[in-house]
Amino acid sequence: MFCRSAGRALRALALLQLQPPARAAPLSARGPAACYGTSITSAKIQVNGVHLHYQQTGEGSHAVLLLPGMLGSGQTDFGPQLKSMNKQLFTVVAWDPRGYGKSIPPSRDFPPDFFERDAKDAVDLMQALKFKKFSLLGWSDGGITALIAAAKYPNLIHKLVVWGANASVTQEDVRIYNGIRDVSKWSEKVRKPLEELYGHKYFAETCEAWVDGISRFAENSDGNICQQLLPDIKCPTFIIHGEKDPLVPQAHAEYIHKHIKGSRLLLMPEGKHNLHLRFAKDFNREVENFLR
Repeated sequence: MFCRSAGRALRALALLQLQPPARAAPLSARGPAACYGTSITSAKIQVNGVHLHYQQTGEGSHAVLLLPGMLGSGQTDFGPQLKSMNKQLFTVVAWDPRGYGKSIPPSRDFPPDFFERDAKDAVDLMQALKFKKFSLLGWSDGGITALIAAAKYPNLIHKLVVWGANASVTQEDVRIYNGIRDVSKWSEKVRKPLEELYGHKYFAETCEAWVDGISRFAENSDGNICQQLLPDIKCPTFIIHGEKDPLVPQAHAEYIHKHIKGSRLLLMPEGKHNLHLRFAKDFNREVENFLR
């Protein structure tokens, strides 16, 4: 989530069978999309013993949950989606996982099942908000959480979009993670909003704890996080990958695509890890078309 999408290649029939990856058309930089003036509300609700913070906007019948990446929150990770996704078609919710954003306390920790814990929290949050069925948009760690949620709670998930996600951790991934362990080496543009949100000490310590926590998956057979769950995902699934993503090698997106039957993969040639921010207009259009 630390670095900086896409002509529609296939339509609804593409969801019925495994397709070769589409490549996006040349991208335009961030620009305004349709917005109907619906305000963004902010609140907390108790879920599984934790007061989870979320933002909500829109008045559409299709509920969508946005799941952020490591150290992420709705505020830091999904501004263009909260502002500009079609608010007549969708009701958009962006949550702060426990220990992130404004869902503190508790402090964030990374036990072996932290992705499963986040998946249960996310689903239970949406049920507490009275959404009977909803779609998931998951970025990076939030993409992993979304994959697990879609596999474990299939009756609740309408559609699934993931980008910057991986179902396993390789030794090459561990090398990449250790390269971002020291937050003082991050660019000021990426570091500053997180320092403002958390304070330097919590930000730095949580990043180091995340590197240790996710790197432990590399000790599993095949570095497994949730590989065995992918065939259990039955909902329409859209995988997006930025070909210039420095944090998540393309092989991860291809693996997820191969093991989710009927999924669609879109490769964005100029996209990096944060393609939904850098190319928000293109990203929002692609995702809205898929969700319709």
